[in-house]
Parts: sequence; structure tokens; C-alpha cells
Amino acid sequence: MDFEKHLNLHTIIMLRDVIRKWWQVELSYADKHGLVHDWQRGDIVPPPNDFCRMSLSSKEGLRRCGQSVRVLHEKFKASKKLRRALFHDCHLNFSILGAPIYIANEYEGFLFVEGFARQPLTGRDAEQLRAKMVPIAPPHSDLERAEDRVPVLDGAELSKLTDLLEFAVTEISNYELEQSRRDETLQSLNNDMSDRYRFEKIIGRSGPMMEVFRLMEKVANSDSTVLINGESGTGKELVARAIHHNGPRKDQPFVVQNCSAFNDNLLESALFGHTRGAFTGALRDKKGLFEVADGGTFFLDEVGDMSPALQVKLLRVLQEGTFLPVGGTQLKEVNVRVIAATHKDLGELVKRGEFREDLFYRINVIRVQLPPLRERRDDMPILIDHFLRKHHRDGQRARGLAPEALAILGAYSWPGNIRELENELERLLVLGGDMEIIPAELLSSRIRDAVVPGGGPFIPPRTHGKLHEAVEALEREMIQQGLLRTRYNKSRLARELGISRSNLILKIARYGLDKGLPDDEAEVEEA
Repeated sequence: MDFEKHLNLHTIIMLRDVIRKWWQVELSYADKHGLVHDWQRGDIVPPPNDFCRMSLSSKEGLRRCGQSVRVLHEKFKASKKLRRALFHDCHLNFSILGAPIYIANEYEGFLFVEGFARQPLTGRDAEQLRAKMVPIAPPHSDLERAEDRVPVLDGAELSKLTDLLEFAVTEISNYELEQSRRDETLQSLNNDMSDRYRFEKIIGRSGPMMEVFRLMEKVANSDSTVLINGESGTGKELVARAIHHNGPRKDQPFVVQNCSAFNDNLLESALFGHTRGAFTGALRDKKGLFEVADGGTFFLDEVGDMSPALQVKLLRVLQEGTFLPVGGTQLKEVNVRVIAATHKDLGELVKRGEFREDLFYRINVIRVQLPPLRERRDDMPILIDHFLRKHHRDGQRARGLAPEALAILGAYSWPGNIRELENELERLLVLGGDMEIIPAELLSSRIRDAVVPGGGPFIPPRTHGKLHEAVEALEREMIQQGLLRTRYNKSRLARELGISRSNLILKIARYGLDKGLPDDEAEVEEA
């Protein structure tokens, strides 16, 4: 269980503040193995109890504190029926109070507070405590003053603290239960919809894609015009096909035309057809795509590139269901559902007079906004797996990508979106067909150079631990290597990393990389 996300729960924030204010103790968390990760990585909030503070700052003292916590852990682990808070005396004879956390009936650790006495220290207690602190406390420590600052909680106060801890673990369990239910619902929706796509599954479990799936499910059974917005390569046609094949017209034609593929004359003929003799080379009557799509769905891709003259004719089809073939004199009537798509901002084109306002409102009945790949990075693992399976050929040994390659792909911005990712993976399978694991060296140079500016060495990713720690470790290493590569030229490195120089300086100080760096005044900047 990742307890980090629970720290931002409003209940836990208030609880920590209340416990700190009322009883001068800190709320801590131990995992299902009895480990206090904050202590292990040195992220220790100095407790008000000076004895505890000195113990936690000592290697031997920290080890003994950890052992004391694990004793309480063993008590919780020994019985699943034990759901109430328990006490245990630590190696300094202070009390530890903990409450177990259960998620889906599985023990996942416990919340605890420690470092308080349940009655005032007697002279004998103080003498024993000072003796235990000898191998732990720094030389010349004022142990007598520390005795006066030991928090003391009587029976009534302990009862309140116990209630708060048990309330907190209940809140965490309820939060995890709600999250699990939501994830199951989203997963079920994703699976149900994916199974219904007839051409190819739309891959995605990220939040932005789940919003798209929900909207698609609502519009599929209608006959309304749909406008799909998204950058090139985000899968606009795939979404249009999914809407068609899950709607009432699924047994009728699905016709596609890219409006930027032809000039005006050819596009008009393609859309509306022509009669014999309408122009040179028109040897016979020809149906237009609107007529071919009669009863079904017509997907007009890049509708923002259509000329004003053709926009008028398209508007007539949408409003009246009629059109006139090129060279024709008799109107034809069709019943077509139009799904339009564009990577442009049609609202901005309307303001500039490049797109008809009445047509814009007519096709913008329902709008589906497809997120670019850089905004749905949670989908990268399943997309990579999907395309590796799709393009794998007989005789190829490749089973996957090296961790370095996966990390670089995950850090790249993908201006070409899904299409660019698919092409890159197909290329890797061809180049690395004889390898079981495809290394990062085979990645396209544009991708490597974008992620590792200046062609420097790639920093191997962490494959375990918390995500924020891995990101920070990668960021620190990139900055450190960049400083060496640029000879500590912070302005140049900031340009390479795509951040401001002031932001870079803050990060350098944060990661402790400023030791030994030249002063700003002494730094020789490039023009």
C-alpha cells in the first residue's frame, strides 16, 4: 500500500495537526512488514521528546526504535481478528500506541504515535533512562532538561488518542475501498467497450481516455453529428469507427474521406459525385461518397481544411439531406450521419473568417476531445505491449524492451502521438528481431536526443520504490550529469532541459549539487 497518497487526505492532515498540537507527538506509519520508510530514508520529523529525537538521530538508537515498532507489528500480524489499537513499551520504556490498517480484509500496516509516558517520570525512571541514553546520546547532552519535556498522557487523554487513531485507519480503509470500487467500474467499462469494437480495440485505461469512453458510449446510440478534436495521430478515425459500429447504423456503410487530400474540384466530385460530361474525363455518371454512405456514417477527416465553397454544400447536406452532383441539375436526397474530425481549432477559424459559423455550430453538436499521448502516460505500458504484439512476426525473438528503452519512451513527448509510437515500435522490432530484449541504443536518434539533450549518457531508471522518488532520482542525476557535460554552465543546461535558469538553480540547491559550483559572476555564459 502506498501510504504517501493518504497523507493528503483531509482527515489525515487534520489528525496529524490535532495530535501534534494536543499531545506533542507525531503520527507515523509502518508498512505490512513493520518497516517505517520515513525513518529508513532519513525523513524524520524531530519529535518533541528529546530522548526520542536523540535516539532516532543515532544509528544504534534508530535500530532499536525500529525493533520496538516491529514488536507491535508482530502483535498485529499474529491475529487478523485484532482490529483495535494496542500499546507497547519501546526500548526507552516510552509508550507506542498503534492501530492496524486493513484493506479488503488484508493487513497492510499500522498508524502509530510514540515517545510519550503514561505517568510522570520518577527519580528511578529518570536514572534508568539516562543510563540507557549513554550509548546513544551525543556527548554533553542536557539529559536533565530533556526529562522535563517528556509528553505525559493520562487515561482520559489516551482514550481520546486511541479513538482518533482507530478513526483514522477506518477512514483510510474506506478510502481504499471506494478507490477499488471506482477502479473496478472504470476497468469494467473499458473492457466492455473494448470488446465491442469491431475493427481494433481502442487501448486506454488512463483518466482522460475513460472520459472519452464514457462520452462515446452516450453518443454511439444517437444519430447526432459528432466533431472529434485531437492532434494528428491520436486515433480520430478509430474513435469514429467505434461510434459507428456501436450505433444504430452499424450494419450500414462506414465511409471515410480526408478533406485535405484533394483540391476543391476533386474533393467536390469525390463527395457529391458527377454526371457524364461535367468536366473533361467525366465519361460516365459517378456516385459521390455521400450517396455511397446513404443510410450509414460518413467520416469527414480534417474538415477544417475544406474551402468556403464546399462548406456551403456540406451545410446543405447536414441541414436538408440533399446535394447536387457536379454538373447535375437534379437534387439527390441521402440519410447520412456525419462524424467530422480536425486537429485545428474551428472556433478560432470562425473568428478569422476561415470557417463558416453556421457550419461550425451544425457539426459541433457533440464534441469528443482526444487527449495527446503526452497527457495519457499511464497508457504507455499497455500501448507498447499492444503494438509489440501487433507487429511481431514469425522468426523474431524480441520479447520486450530493456528498462532504459522503456524509460526513454516514457519520457518522450510524442508529437506524433499514437501513430508515432506505433511506427517506432514496428521499427524496433525490425532492427532488433534477433534480440530477446531490445536495447535503448536502437531507439531513433530524435527520441534519444529529445530525452537526453546533447547526447549524454542515459540515466538507468529505478524499477522499484515510490514513483516520486524515482522521478526525483532521475531529475537529480540528469542535472548532475548535465552540469558536468556543460562544465557547470547553468544557462546552457537550463536551455537543454527546457526550464528557466532560476528554476534550475533552485533544483541544484534542492538536490545539494551546488557544492563546489562556480559563483554566478564567475560563470562564463554562452551567447
